[in-house]
This record gives sequence, structure tokens and C-alpha cells, in this order.
Amino acid sequence: MAERGLPVVVAITGASGAVYGLRLVQLLMEQGIPLYLLLSGNGEDIILQETGRSRDEWLREFRAVGSLETPEITDYFSPIASGSFLTRGMVVAPCSMGALGRIASGTSDSLVERAADVSLKERRPLILLTRETPLSGIHLENMLKISRAGGIIMPPVPAFYTQPKSIDELVDQSLYRVLDLLGLPSSRARRWNSGQEL
Repeated sequence: MAERGLPVVVAITGASGAVYGLRLVQLLMEQGIPLYLLLSGNGEDIILQETGRSRDEWLREFRAVGSLETPEITDYFSPIASGSFLTRGMVVAPCSMGALGRIASGTSDSLVERAADVSLKERRPLILLTRETPLSGIHLENMLKISRAGGIIMPPVPAFYTQPKSIDELVDQSLYRVLDLLGLPSSRARRWNSGQEL
């Protein structure tokens, strides 16, 4: 399997900001990257609340465009539950504080946490778009544990030097940084001090 053909695992958990995970799937599909998409129960609820569209509506749209696997989060026989199955890495977008805590403790209550655990133990990128404010000491300690284990804590903080004109532009700019971390940079990303697109 060619390196660019390695799949990416994307998980959407029950924090506000489902658009980050949904848009990331679209951006990866534009590059022809195969995907495994995991949706927690709360994540599905947030998708409907924030976008007005159901899980199934989104999945139909995605499957019309590219390769997408959607294992149940209770399916520990999924390939992504094993370190011997090669992936490019995993992104949890958004990452709730509950998911963060379970990943930090190594507790695999679902395939979301198991796949994250696999990414850490195999030294593959694990990028968590954490969504909470303000942060308690417990949240910060969990973030530090994951960072020390090799994960990347990346709250989707907007970059205003790009002079965004819409929420979509703010979302995309954060996700272009995610693509950079996965080794899949977008030609549409605006870089600091460049003044123009790449």
C-alpha cells in the first residue's frame, strides 16, 4: 500500500464543534485519502443539533465522494483496533473532555479510545481538537499526559492574521493545520507572512 493511500481515522465525540470533524472528512476525501469515521452516540446527537442533518444524511454525502468505513464504536474486531493495521494517524474532532480523560487513562471503553490508544502505542499521529473552556486542572493534567505520551493537543484556535470572512474560513484554517500534522498539506492553506495562498 502506498504511503499516501494509508487511511486516516477520524472520530467525532460529544463536544460542540462537529463541523470540524465533518469538514475534515471532506478535506481528506478531496485528497483521495481513505477514511475510518467513528461517531460516538453523543457525537451523533451534536451533529444533528448543530447542522440540522442526521448522521445518515452526512454518510450518504461522504460515500458518494470517496472511500469511507464507519465501524460501530463497539466493534473491537475492526482493523483500526490493531496496531498491525497501518494508518496515517487519528484525529478526534471535536474531542470532548470525557473522551480526553478516557484516552489519557488508557481506558478503552469504545473503539474511539482503542484506536487512539493504538495510535499512541504505535507512535502514529494522534491529534485531539479539544473543545472546552475554561479548562480545569483535571483537563490540563489529562492533556499533559497525552502530550507526554506523544499525542498532539490542538484546540481549534482561530487564526485572524488570515483575515477570515466567514466561519467556514476559520474552520478550514484550523483544519489545514491538522492536514499539515498528518503530512497532507493543502495548497489552499494561508501561511503566516506569506500574504498569499501557496
